[in-house]
Amino acid sequence: MHAEVGDRLCVHGRVVGQEDRTAEIVEVLGADGEPPYRVRFEDGHEALMSPGPDSVVRHRDREPGPG
Repeated sequence: MHAEVGDRLCVHGRVVGQEDRTAEIVEVLGADGEPPYRVRFEDGHEALMSPGPDSVVRHRDREPGPG
């Protein structure tokens, strides 16, 4: 997994009915973009995460723009 500051981390729900959670990567602590990452969720909560196979990085330069 590789990420940069500003990318989004999507953590998929692990059980039926649990929603996906999305967080902005605010700090990359591993070498060459590797985990762990400091992330900020939409509610303002920050956490240190080493994402597992239920997570995906959405790179900001690859996301479609508005309109």
